[in-house]
Amino acid sequence: MKALDELTFDNRFARLGDAFSTHVLPEPLDAPRLVVASEAAMALLDLDPAVAETPVFAELFGGHKLWAEAEPRAMVYSGHQFGGYTPQLGDGRGLLLGEVYNEAGEHWDLHLKGAGMTPYSRMGDGRAVLRSSIREFLASEALHALGIPSSRALCVIGSDTPVWREKQERGAMVLRMAPSHIRFGHFEYFYYTKKPEQQAELAEHVLNLHYPECREQPEPYLAMFREIVERNAELIAKWQAYGFCHGVMNTDNMSILGITFDFGPFAFLDDFDAHFICNHSDHEGRYSFSNQVPIGQWNLSALAQALTPFISVDALKEALGLYLPLYQANYLDLMRRRLGLTTAEDDDQALVERLLKLMQNSGVDYTLFFRRLGDEPAALAVTRLRDDFVDPAGFDAWAEQYKARVARDGDYSEEQRRARMHAVNPLYILRNYLAQNAIAAAESGDYSEVRQLHEALSKPFEEQAGMERYAQRPPDWGKHLEISCSS
Repeated sequence: MKALDELTFDNRFARLGDAFSTHVLPEPLDAPRLVVASEAAMALLDLDPAVAETPVFAELFGGHKLWAEAEPRAMVYSGHQFGGYTPQLGDGRGLLLGEVYNEAGEHWDLHLKGAGMTPYSRMGDGRAVLRSSIREFLASEALHALGIPSSRALCVIGSDTPVWREKQERGAMVLRMAPSHIRFGHFEYFYYTKKPEQQAELAEHVLNLHYPECREQPEPYLAMFREIVERNAELIAKWQAYGFCHGVMNTDNMSILGITFDFGPFAFLDDFDAHFICNHSDHEGRYSFSNQVPIGQWNLSALAQALTPFISVDALKEALGLYLPLYQANYLDLMRRRLGLTTAEDDDQALVERLLKLMQNSGVDYTLFFRRLGDEPAALAVTRLRDDFVDPAGFDAWAEQYKARVARDGDYSEEQRRARMHAVNPLYILRNYLAQNAIAAAESGDYSEVRQLHEALSKPFEEQAGMERYAQRPPDWGKHLEISCSS
């Protein structure tokens, strides 16, 4: 394991030059202190977890110190926000400190969010507050533990720095990690500003560093775009299967690697509601839960437009045509597994759709339903779950179809079925009210709740002693929290 001063930097994005980013130093926080750290994320850098408790850790990730090899840069990009194009966005409160590579040869961006003003702050103060930093940290690590591709979060550093939002809050920084922070909006920026040389340089950078296998194909850029389509289809299938709502699927929030990042007003479904809107600023429901699938395709189309200098329109359209079939195949595979099924039948899609239709408006807890469905033999489980539905006769009809389907599925024991279902159906998810409880405690100076919630979410499929309160249905107030983009 390494100490903090033993990290090895290789700042490949910074070497692209000033057309792609601007050198900016982080603005230090007052009295920086550790709120929470992820040992799993630290392991990606080969860091000894004990260093998180040292003063230099908070100083480094609170903006007071910097490695000599680091080269902090604020990236420039643009993007479509709620369907409208914004010509210039960029890292308005974040800095790419540098790229570290570990002993396995993996490169990880160290991106410090809340690091102060940059040329792209657009009237903002460049800061992040404690609540949003905690939410991003917890979401990043929780999604990864669920098997959903995501940026990672190393730590949250709190402070005494005052920050004004709707009220005065305390500033914080979250150190997030990813193999790359390049977005769809990077390509859009150079396309719409008519800078073909820089756009070609960016495309070569992404191709060489992140999709080198596409070099072996007759049309490397087309192969890369197909891979991006495939990754996003798989990503959004996982969002939908696990009830995750991103909230702000602007093209500048879409990763070129098909990972979840730029967490804002996200939420996991409590009661199942296909029309759920987690962002109270999304008045028209553009980014509602059910709209995430078509918006994913819309965003890929926007990226395709930006790639027309390299790929023919017909080839791009053909690649885009892969999105929905790939999404549907991935989603159905996940839902079969969540139902405990190991084989495929033609009517499985209809079986899933009938269940979700019954769940809609019944107040059925989406996560706990699947967990409880695997707790007991199918016949007993559906009997116990029946009372959760406002249409018990309709559920009875579905239950008969489900029991028959399970009986046809294969010859395995109930213990095997239970273990298989519990391996894909979490007991713990990041519910908004749990995050809010942890944030309220942290804002009063008690970080124990954030740390314990993080511990529970790190092993979402395993029942953990002393964590029972994280596996309960939310109270009524917890289902109606309004989350905004304000951070």
